[in-house]
Amino acid sequence: MANKGGPETEEQTRLRFQVELEFVQCLANPNYLNFLAQRGYFKDQSFVNYLKYLLYWKEPDYAKFIKYPMCLYFLDLLQHEPFRKEIATAICSKFIDEQLLLIWQHYTRRRTKLIHTAYEHNMNMMNKTNPPNIAQAQINGTNGIMPASMPIPKAMPP
Repeated sequence: MANKGGPETEEQTRLRFQVELEFVQCLANPNYLNFLAQRGYFKDQSFVNYLKYLLYWKEPDYAKFIKYPMCLYFLDLLQHEPFRKEIATAICSKFIDEQLLLIWQHYTRRRTKLIHTAYEHNMNMMNKTNPPNIAQAQINGTNGIMPASMPIPKAMPP
């Protein structure tokens, strides 16, 4: 992407950043890894060197742009030849895909439970330290928790 004999322009640097970010995040998909392996990309030493170059995405300054952090784990695994050979089998990629789904399901359930618990804890703490004044809440037309200036919706949106 660099100019012939010259450094990259700002536009070329931005484009390279976007392309490499998108590629690194694609590595979170075991089916894509299987696709690459079956087409022989992991046997090409220049491609393996490119995977090694992409390890800079693990640095905090770059990792903050990653939406799918599992891609960094797979990027690490791709540094090892036994994994590159094994991911070429459909059984391996299907197993990894199923395990990722289970991880996300567990993570989502656990995160929802933690958020709900934290919300209840915060509400209990608010009520203990600053109990709502029911009479004042009735005058203001609020539920005692929301400020009077905040309207309470009549119905939940669909």
